[in-house]
Amino acid sequence: MRKKINFSIIFLMMTGFIYAQTNAYEMASEYQNSQETVELDPNFNSNQNRSADLIYDNGPLVNSSSTGVGGADESVLQNIGLGLNILGLGHQLALGFWIADDFIINSSGGWDITSLDFYAYQTGSTTTSTITDLRILIFDGDPSLPTSSLIWGDETTNRLSNTEWSGMYRVQESTSGAAVNRPIMKNTANLNLHLEPGTYWLVWQTGGTLGSGPWAPPITINGLSTTGNGKQSLDGLSTYFEVLDSGTNTAQGFPFQVYGTAIEHVPLSNWTIIFSLLIIGLFSVFRFKF
Repeated sequence: MRKKINFSIIFLMMTGFIYAQTNAYEMASEYQNSQETVELDPNFNSNQNRSADLIYDNGPLVNSSSTGVGGADESVLQNIGLGLNILGLGHQLALGFWIADDFIINSSGGWDITSLDFYAYQTGSTTTSTITDLRILIFDGDPSLPTSSLIWGDETTNRLSNTEWSGMYRVQESTSGAAVNRPIMKNTANLNLHLEPGTYWLVWQTGGTLGSGPWAPPITINGLSTTGNGKQSLDGLSTYFEVLDSGTNTAQGFPFQVYGTAIEHVPLSNWTIIFSLLIIGLFSVFRFKF
């Protein structure tokens, strides 16, 4: 009887592990595709049409402009050219999965943050967004370290202010120009937050109405298999591990943008110069007046 119970426990544990791993990422190797590929420009520049209040961009998603169905942009997984395999990483609210990435504030006066943009897709959706929830946490260091503290956000508040199609599809090299089953949504959270200079980590998860995902596509740059230092938690924030592509074993980062104002304080030496010039100006005025 004890042996049967022990085997049952082991079976349940293995089933849970396999289930978690299955939902941790969506891989290109799960799908049958031809070896015909789109030709990607190694000098492609995605830094176009940037908003004036954009103060930080963690990395691009678009690496092929206007090559998608209907002239849409594409985020092309380089599964043939580079051997990359992960289309998207699981950060499902329903499963307690989270993803994380860092940013550094170098401005002397910090940042006044007004909004954040994140990206996710649900396989099989149309260009009408199925994203319904966005939870965000900010840590003052790597969230996997006990020395880091949560400084903003919580696990229960839905921060989603707007969600819409980003104008791009997530595709493989062999499905470029044809696949429309992974339209990537841009998910915005409006904030009113000031952060002082330092290194911070964003941790977030997304909820949606479809069964697949939501999946977070990693940063995509032509010719590069290593794109960042993102992390993923599959046990409700208890532990984190480095996000590595399952085809190349290379580290991946996540795209997000920060909007607001970067504040630069005038150094004291500059204030001294300004004050001195003001005194000289006032002295000149009084001298000529009297």
